[in-house]
Amino acid sequence: MTSSHSARPEARPARLIATDLDGTLLRDDKSVSDRTVAALAAAERAGIEVFFVTGRPARWMDVVSDHVHGHGLAICANGAAVVDLHAGGTFLEVRPLERPVALDVVRALRAAAPGTSFAVELTTGIHYEPEYPPFFLDPGATVATAEKLLFEENPGAAAPVLKLLAQHPELDPDVFLATAREAAGELASFTRSSPTALIEISGLGVSKASTLAHCCAERGITPEEVVAFGDMPNDIEMLSWAGRSFAMGNAHPDVIAAASGRTVGNNDDGVAVIIEELVAEAARAGMA
Repeated sequence: MTSSHSARPEARPARLIATDLDGTLLRDDKSVSDRTVAALAAAERAGIEVFFVTGRPARWMDVVSDHVHGHGLAICANGAAVVDLHAGGTFLEVRPLERPVALDVVRALRAAAPGTSFAVELTTGIHYEPEYPPFFLDPGATVATAEKLLFEENPGAAAPVLKLLAQHPELDPDVFLATAREAAGELASFTRSSPTALIEISGLGVSKASTLAHCCAERGITPEEVVAFGDMPNDIEMLSWAGRSFAMGNAHPDVIAAASGRTVGNNDDGVAVIIEELVAEAARAGMA
């Protein structure tokens, strides 16, 4: 499969690249290939900023922290946090899911999809219910019901909630997402990035796209000057917002439909393939 793209009519020369990580920039073994490392550096030399935009929390950004240049910033937790990777993942901006709202979501999903278990991602780490299957055991995690994990003895004093995670042992992932949105879509933002029935829940209006738009506006960068990459439903809004966007060869069908172009899979360095084209495009523009 070869890369292809059809720039939207209003697309301008790229000033910023926004890329997801898992299933997109990273290979399946979670590595960054030598070709991708070289492409990221070439983009920065060409004056094209690169933003990593991921569902990952800040503490899982070590895999790319050596490859962010210039500004050092990354958007984490599906837009709930902007962090400085040059400063060890320091939080610069947080868009939290308020705890009372999170509790309402828990109640709604328990009723709509019995058997759902929850985890709570805070700025200080993750905590989860006994039934929740954690992907990485965290020795510092508290294990308790979501109601207890979200309880605030002194309202406003506890660590901000970046996102609520909801897992179901039996439902189809897309069915679970649709069920959750139907049950509580007016309360919060719902998406998913896992191949399993795992939903990620953020504050209402919080997404990769909305936080990226804010970061771009601060830099005077328009959507038409952004090129975005992704593979899963949590990337759809970002891909729709950007002037040019690419679904990975391994992407979810809804992502392919949302993007303006398509590249090869993450294991074949699909992001690097397009970045190399963008750098060449920038060089031609500079010589014009």
